[in-house]
Order: sequence, then structure tokens, then C-alpha cells
Amino acid sequence: MEKFQQFILGYGPQVQLFLFAGLFFLSWNIENIAGVLFNYKKWKHAFINAQFIFTNIPGQLLLGMAFAKTIEWTSLHHFGFLNHLPLKHSSFFIFITTFVFLDLGEYIYHLIMHKVKRLWMFHVVHHSDTVVDVSTTLREHPGENIIRLSFTLLWVFLSGAVFWAILLRQIIQVFTTLFAHINYRLPERLDRIIGWIFITPNLHQVHHHYKQPYTDSNFGDVLSIWDRLFGTFKRMPLEDLIFGIDTHMQKEDNGNFKTLFKIPFNKNWQK
Repeated sequence: MEKFQQFILGYGPQVQLFLFAGLFFLSWNIENIAGVLFNYKKWKHAFINAQFIFTNIPGQLLLGMAFAKTIEWTSLHHFGFLNHLPLKHSSFFIFITTFVFLDLGEYIYHLIMHKVKRLWMFHVVHHSDTVVDVSTTLREHPGENIIRLSFTLLWVFLSGAVFWAILLRQIIQVFTTLFAHINYRLPERLDRIIGWIFITPNLHQVHHHYKQPYTDSNFGDVLSIWDRLFGTFKRMPLEDLIFGIDTHMQKEDNGNFKTLFKIPFNKNWQK
């Protein structure tokens, strides 16, 4: 286990990058063969979403340094509840506890992004995509990127999570995030089995339906248990799904990157 931790510490970011690229390529081709939506210009759609990669780099670099300092401080001062648990020396226990706590944190963050209007105005950029496919994972406004990482930084600070456990969770999160947004549907019976614990494409597509109350459902990041526990779990048949958000369904709202970037600063829109 110690060797595995050292590997994650030494090569975690590289593994995360290569895994994302490989899974993105695989998901892209699964969509080409077995997708549920084909009546859109896939390359043009992906090009618009991919531009958010570059606008998010400054925030990620800044918050990355904050993460390093926070983890260093919590480790030095034994701060955070993980440092005071009875099985704190068990690597497996520490990882599972870290994973579950950070996943709950992602659920809380996501719920807040929907319920606080000043935050929703950034998150709406992600929801405005009228075609949900693997490239939608890239469609995150830099304002939301900073907000999301700041929330994660708060959870790391409160928990005292160790660096290797955070990195390993992020590696798993790469897979689940791409999987949730893929333009594909699991067979219904299989989805109902997997969906008891994990967020599936079928469940996350309901979250991307353009109208309430479905927009405010299935907030889970990796685990679906939080939605079941807190009453935000919903299902919806494919034939009833319409992707997007009802306040931004026009083509001009989604047609180019500059328009999308300006959405949070438009004073005339409302949820």
C-alpha cells in the first residue's frame, strides 16, 4: 500500500491527465457508434466547449498552490477530523472516509450552485448545453471553476485529507465525470442496479433536462446515495428528455464561446 501511495504522489497528476485523454477518446467513439443523439455538429459543439480549458488554467494554477499550502498546514498541525479518527493509520480507511466526505461535499457544492442565484449564474453556462455529450464536461465557466475548487479546498481543510487520497479520488472522478456526461444510455435494468450507488449517464441526463423540478435533481458527483438520502433523486424516460435550460434555449445563447462566457454578467436573465 505504501508503494501505491508513493506512486500516486509521484505520478498522480500525469495519470489523471492521460486517463482523462484516453477516456475522452474512448467515450467520443462510443458516442459515434451507440449514442442517443446524432443530429448535431459534434466537432463544432466540442470546439466551443473545449475553449473553456484555456480560460480555467489560471484559476486552477492559483487554487493548486492554495491546495498545496492547505494540505501542508493541516498535516503539520494535525488539523481536520481525519486526524482524530480511531483508524487514522489505516490507509484503506482513510481513503474511503476521504472519498465519501469529499463526495458529500461535491453534492453540497452542487446543490448550493443551483439554489444561490449569484452562483447559479455561473453554473448555468454548463446547463445551457442543449446537447449533453462527453465534451460537456469541459463546459465550465472559469468563475464556476474557481468556486468549485474553493469549496473543495474548504472540505480538504475541514477534513485534513492527505494529498495521495485526494489525488486518487480525483483520478476516479475523471472516469465518473466523463461517464456521467457521455451521449449514451445504459440498459434500463443495468442502470437501476448501478444507479443504486453511483451516478449513471441515465441519471445525470435527467439533471440536464431543461425544466424544473428535474434540473434540481440528481446532484451527486460519484455517488447517488446523497440524492436518495436528501430527496433529490429523480428518473425520467429518454423520450421526455430535452437538454438545456429554459432561460437559454436559443441558438444564439449557445452558438459561440464569447456569448457563453458573458452569460453570468448579463443582468437581464433570471433562473
